[in-house]
Amino acid sequence: MIVNKDQLEEAISKAIEQAKPRKFVETVEMAVNLRNVDMRRPENRIDVIVTLPHGLGKPRKVGVFARGETALKAQEAGADVVLSPEDIDKLAKNKREAKKLAKRIDFFIAEAPLMPEIGRKLGPILGPRGKMPQPIPPLADPKPMIEKLRKSVKIRTRDKPVFHAPIGKRDMEVEKLAENALEILKVVENKYDNPSQVVKSIYVKTTMGPAVRVI
Repeated sequence: MIVNKDQLEEAISKAIEQAKPRKFVETVEMAVNLRNVDMRRPENRIDVIVTLPHGLGKPRKVGVFARGETALKAQEAGADVVLSPEDIDKLAKNKREAKKLAKRIDFFIAEAPLMPEIGRKLGPILGPRGKMPQPIPPLADPKPMIEKLRKSVKIRTRDKPVFHAPIGKRDMEVEKLAENALEILKVVENKYDNPSQVVKSIYVKTTMGPAVRVI
């Protein structure tokens, strides 16, 4: 284990105490700095979706590319937006609208047969933003995936040895924030053979508050 729950709880408590009150509920964020890893090699990069045990205090927005019965089920499951094959064409012709959608929606899922078309027409917009859809089988019920993604975060390092991730809202219990943070750190533990040698430092902070070092 890179860091224990008590260390995280202590640092998170300190970060919340040191942050001035704001007119909005701040997010609590974690920054993990890595070392001894060559991020120029794609196999060393992290690019995963992590489902947090306690969510983020506010559900993530999920969009669904589907048709027919799957589209109806997605609407019933409360998807934030349901997009048809025709919508894919419209968005491909209106890049500005496609970019606005990619910014507004946290995660997308799509019926597997639609994936090639989405990749071809919307890949240049969704891909660089880490928003390519998660595929689901045709006629599958999208509800379980939607509910899972509502509590998830995407961890992505790109070419720099660092990643940032929200772990919840400031008004959540410190214990729950720490457990969310531990779930994210499991990604590093599972990815690298010697995680304690790979992690250089971990910081936590509220959106506008000072950073507090965990290790």
